[in-house]
Amino acid sequence: MRLHLVSLSFVTLLLSVTSSLLPPILNLSPLVAQSQTNRDRKAIADRLFREGDYLNAKDRYERAIRKFQEALLIYQEISDRASVGKTLFNIGYVYYKKEEYEQALDYFHQALPIRREVGDGNEQQETLNMMGRSYNDLGDRLLDRNQYREAIEKFQQALVIQRKLGQMYGEGLTLNRIGIAYTNQGEYELALNSYQQSLAIPTGYLTEVWAVMLYNTGRLYQALGQYELALKSYEKALKMAKTPSLSTGQDWDIGGEARSLISIGGIHSKLGKYELALKFYQEALALLKTVLNKTDKKTLEALALHDIGVVYLKQGKYELALEFLQKALTIFKPLGYKRSEAVMIGNIGKVYFEQGKYELAWNFYQQSLIITQAFGDKDDEGNVLKNIGYLLEKQNQPELAIVFFKQSVNAREAIRNNIKGLPKEFQQSYTETVADDYRHLADLLLKQDRILEAQQVLDLLKVQELEDYLRKVRANEQTLQGIPNNPPEQQIKQGYEEIINQAIKLGKELAQLEKIPPANRTPAQQQQILELRKTEQEITKQFSEFLKSPAVNSAIAQLRQTTGGETLNLQNFNSLRDNLQKLQQNAVVLYPLILEDRLELILVTPYSPPIRRTVAVKREELNQAIVAARAAITDRTSNPKTAANQLYNLLIKPIENDLAQADAKTIIYAPDGQLRYIPLAALYDGKQWLVERFRINNITAASLTDFHTKPQGKLQVLAGAFTQGNYSFQVGEQNFSFSGLPFAGREVENLAAIVPGTTKRLNNEFNKDIILLMNDYSVVHLATHAEFVVGQPEDSFILFGNGDRATLRDVENWSLPKVDLIVLSACRTAVGGMGNGQEILGFGYQMQRTGARAAIASLWSVDDGGTQALMDAFYAVLTKGNVTKAEALRQGQVALITGNYATIGQPRGIAVEQRNHSSLPPPVSNQLSHPYYWAPFILIGNGL
Repeated sequence: MRLHLVSLSFVTLLLSVTSSLLPPILNLSPLVAQSQTNRDRKAIADRLFREGDYLNAKDRYERAIRKFQEALLIYQEISDRASVGKTLFNIGYVYYKKEEYEQALDYFHQALPIRREVGDGNEQQETLNMMGRSYNDLGDRLLDRNQYREAIEKFQQALVIQRKLGQMYGEGLTLNRIGIAYTNQGEYELALNSYQQSLAIPTGYLTEVWAVMLYNTGRLYQALGQYELALKSYEKALKMAKTPSLSTGQDWDIGGEARSLISIGGIHSKLGKYELALKFYQEALALLKTVLNKTDKKTLEALALHDIGVVYLKQGKYELALEFLQKALTIFKPLGYKRSEAVMIGNIGKVYFEQGKYELAWNFYQQSLIITQAFGDKDDEGNVLKNIGYLLEKQNQPELAIVFFKQSVNAREAIRNNIKGLPKEFQQSYTETVADDYRHLADLLLKQDRILEAQQVLDLLKVQELEDYLRKVRANEQTLQGIPNNPPEQQIKQGYEEIINQAIKLGKELAQLEKIPPANRTPAQQQQILELRKTEQEITKQFSEFLKSPAVNSAIAQLRQTTGGETLNLQNFNSLRDNLQKLQQNAVVLYPLILEDRLELILVTPYSPPIRRTVAVKREELNQAIVAARAAITDRTSNPKTAANQLYNLLIKPIENDLAQADAKTIIYAPDGQLRYIPLAALYDGKQWLVERFRINNITAASLTDFHTKPQGKLQVLAGAFTQGNYSFQVGEQNFSFSGLPFAGREVENLAAIVPGTTKRLNNEFNKDIILLMNDYSVVHLATHAEFVVGQPEDSFILFGNGDRATLRDVENWSLPKVDLIVLSACRTAVGGMGNGQEILGFGYQMQRTGARAAIASLWSVDDGGTQALMDAFYAVLTKGNVTKAEALRQGQVALITGNYATIGQPRGIAVEQRNHSSLPPPVSNQLSHPYYWAPFILIGNGL
């Protein structure tokens, strides 16, 4: 290059020196001379450009870049914009081929505005296309490095370009990549959105991408516990793999078909249909035999063998399981897909665990944990942490087991927090896949007498159930973060994580070297691989030794130090006990926990450590007692005392002495599961109903409740009632017909007489506009119909007097921070049928989360006249002053039990009419002592 420049300079000098000796016609002007110079310089630059092109084609990238850069300098000096743009693009392309994508993008970005300015449009598209490819490939690299946020950012930049260029095929692939990145970090909602966007791309144009996307969508549905949807996605992907447009005989097509067959088998395995699952796996293996020895074949073969091993594991055929799992791992490990490798290793550990070979199980679990945490996959991490927890429990190390179970729960909580925007059935199905592990942790904590920590786990599960039901709940920061560690547990966690982090760092370095084929490794690289493998073994040993170390033993000893059965370092114990003391209501908190083989009762009192009592009753027997009690107390023609006493003996009798010792007068009750269908007030001790002895208010979870904020001094009541007219309408597939409630009118009139200044809204005046007035009052009373729409809780509604309805969706937007109490004097405002009890939270809790401190709602279809009598008595007591809401409700219910309601409320004759217009004959007034009339209403929230 230098010689050429010297020669050119010499010619130029010679021309300038001799120009005066030439004839006038040959005398060149400065402009002409400059033009000649530029042409010559361009010729040199063009030659350099061609040399760079040649070297690039020969994959001699460094020399190619040097030639292009030399050409670029000349093009810039002579202001050849088109060539500058072209050369910048070519330099970028060489860096792209070198897989140095950031440098490539730097040059493409420089080239784009120039090529846009001087090109014909095709050059701009060419540059944009390479930018999109670079962003995608850079995103793939970040994805492999588990840098999911950064990868998503690059994919999204690629997506913008692809959409601008109309590259539907590329757009689908990029959306797939984005979905994978979101899935890997547990953000299933965003992942599903990406997959669904891809599926919206026209099928005919993007058939192959559709098949891939259907497969990935199925994997996501499977992770969420939506097995039917997953199966449909896999079956559609299988159909596409078999369509003529894909059946070209290429490996990918057969691979797509095999992949779908394996996934369909996986769903049948999840559903316990093991023989059917094996049939699909064997069909996939037979199909793969037709494929040449390609990486895709090996990958899918390993996956099929692994899944066959999992079936045998579930069937208890451990030797067969081990044979298939080990064969799968042998094939899979050299391929470098570490995430799937971690799952295979973990399942081998599970086989050893089931065989009682705990040391071997531990070795495999540990390897799986290191890989899983390196990739940051919360679902896989939660699974392996849980498995380690069960293993440590089997080895009689419950304290260490709890440490790992807590981390497992918190990994699942990270996923749960990221799926709040998904449909409620998706949230519920995911909850069902992990709820047993939450309960097992609570069970293990109870066995260690770590009662309040068990309550925290139950709280978390209750919050989870609430979010499944209502989407959003008001929870404290600690609950949203999951289960906290005690200081000794945190010490253990930090210690083992330091070791894992070392292993992760080493593993990444080793993985990079192992990508080099053995034949291409230098002696130094081979030696380094051996040294890293040796260090890896030492770290594995170090992990095991750490859990047996004096430091861990000391931490466990601290965990075993107790005061009255409770760990010393539980931060929220004093807070909860302080709340109870501030109530000054002789209050206790009762948390039941229903387990398969027993009922655990957790009792928290103001001035003593928490108490745990175990009741030897199986879940099935308890549920039978619940069903019998509910049937008895909701049938006004029955004698409910026997069934109510049976449930009392299970739920209250075991803690009778504890309640007496605490001098309890108020029970704050957080029912579990189907216990939500039974009002605690309606349990019978053999002599009297529980409500005759205790004030009772329900809570959903301690973390969601403001226990001790006092109500406003003076009652200011807004009351609405639907008393006349008829309305019929359809919600979903259900038809509803409602008539006015005469006693609702009396109820509101009596309320106005009891509480002077009550604002009344009847019939047409009782419409949606009343919502705008509610926050101006301390008490809002709604006497009307309401209905829980089974299967569509968001469509459940309260009926206004003019036929308007407020659905659960509407209530989400209400803001009532100044309201102390909302009374839903309506039928079925807290229940919709027997299930797992979630719907009991219904309107009552939804009202509470508007900001109102408490709500009163009903557990079954109530009676018009009986409800009037109860509400009259309730408000008559509430107006006496210095009487809590819980006490007023108690006295109102006792008044109906004893027949003294007329002396408390307004004296009048009572003719009872069912608020849902049942055909049963109306009872005489003294029958209001049956719990059918007084028990359905429960107080939820702050009982003051």
